[in-house]
Amino acid sequence: MDPKGYFALVLHAHLPFVRHPEHERFLEEDWFFEALTETYLPLLDVFEGLARRGAHFRVTMSLTPTLLSMMTDPLLQNRYVRYLDARLKALEGERARTSGDPNFHPVVLFYSDLYERLRRRFVEQDKLDVTRAFRRLMEAGYLEIITSGAAHGYFPLLAVNEENLYAQLSMAVRTHTRILGRRPRGIWLPECGYKPGMDRILNEFGIEFFFLDSHGVLNAVPRPKYGVHRPVRTPGGPAAFGRDYESSKQVWSAEEGYPGDAVYREFYRDAGYDVRAPHMEPLQHANQRTFTGLKYHRITGKTANKEPYHPGWARERAAEHAGNFMFNRQQQVEWLASFFDRPPIIVAPYDAELFGHWWFEGPQWMDFLLRKIAYDQNDIKTILPSEYLDRYGDLQTVSPPECSWGAGGFHEVWLNGANDWIYPYLHAATDRMVALVKKFPDADGVTRWALDQAARELLLAQASDWAFIMKTSTTVDYAVRRFKTHLHRFDRLADMVERNAFDENYLREITARDSLFPDMDYRIFRNRPWI
Repeated sequence: MDPKGYFALVLHAHLPFVRHPEHERFLEEDWFFEALTETYLPLLDVFEGLARRGAHFRVTMSLTPTLLSMMTDPLLQNRYVRYLDARLKALEGERARTSGDPNFHPVVLFYSDLYERLRRRFVEQDKLDVTRAFRRLMEAGYLEIITSGAAHGYFPLLAVNEENLYAQLSMAVRTHTRILGRRPRGIWLPECGYKPGMDRILNEFGIEFFFLDSHGVLNAVPRPKYGVHRPVRTPGGPAAFGRDYESSKQVWSAEEGYPGDAVYREFYRDAGYDVRAPHMEPLQHANQRTFTGLKYHRITGKTANKEPYHPGWARERAAEHAGNFMFNRQQQVEWLASFFDRPPIIVAPYDAELFGHWWFEGPQWMDFLLRKIAYDQNDIKTILPSEYLDRYGDLQTVSPPECSWGAGGFHEVWLNGANDWIYPYLHAATDRMVALVKKFPDADGVTRWALDQAARELLLAQASDWAFIMKTSTTVDYAVRRFKTHLHRFDRLADMVERNAFDENYLREITARDSLFPDMDYRIFRNRPWI
């Protein structure tokens, strides 16, 4: 018997490819290590725990090709163990420093236990490769893992050269299939960026569905009869699922969302800045204080004075918030089902890193939510998008507009005065790459080596992350340097090929640095699938 409605939880897990073997330690690699510690490993614990209990749950999760590449990289795997060991060593000193302190010693013990469990899991259970655990959950039917652009390039602006889309999608499908063992049925369009006509190209790669922000579906032509609570068919073939605004707001909103609750962990208070002690100095970067992940305070309120964090209190609040979220979804499907001819679907997409990294208790909230949905009611069931399409495939055909899920709903986050200068260089580089593919349709030897690496460098330069960072003014120098470095490497490699004069030492060096996509084939920069 069908429930009144379905709930599709969608987590977009992505990080730019950050790997610097030329340095013993590199600050931006911590982005990946923090995400493993606070998001990916805790989510795996949640999913595996639910599976062991026999709970019915379904979650859709994108693991982008760059993220999969980092998860399977031996250098980063071993550096992550070193990252955990450094914090465990610092926590030895913290236990001594806070001994007898009733406010902060319990929090230090909490982190000691957490990091010991994470290290044991990563080394002994996962054998340093968490993709195996994600794959097992996928094969058991609990997770649907979808792909994204190869380097998370922003498709609407790259579509000036259609070959860019074929290249991003070709390498995405290759990487997904190589690491996870099956071709993806769905895709998370980077930044939910859509442009009419892309649906045709997605269909050529066997992509059956993607996601749009609410307005991307609601402003389609003709207007969808059932709004965002039923997928629509695009003219090119794939289905588009629209984000449910109400469920998103409860989690995302800084004012109304759960993560701002006073008892939850305060992200911006970190022992790396608060504690001045010799045992904390090894966690610094270049003798500069930085975030360590050891955070001892709760949000408390809109005040600089923060109270000590109590994990037990936060866990209780996460359970309350999970119950509230489920109740609201029950009320929502009750109303929608009254005029739908089939169960509606509520699609709730989020950045995966919200759960654990930004909202530390997010994985606990998710655990409570999925358990409550499985055991405490019968109105809603979790579902995968592909399952919904398999059951209810007769959809209204509409044409979505050009759109994204960025601020303003269009392209201004990735095309503005802070970053617009990058696009003429990207378009010119693509023109050059396409010309090289045509000139060397079947290269081999060192020519093939250089062309394959040139394609890697161009994909990495196209990452939407660089433009996003330039706009948000976070680590701008790093983003600009990465963009310029990849373009410079591309140009130098293209020069080698065109002049038939190769510097193999240089080739060897940058291949070792930008080592992702081992099955690269430069001919992906053609206007047809090359997989």
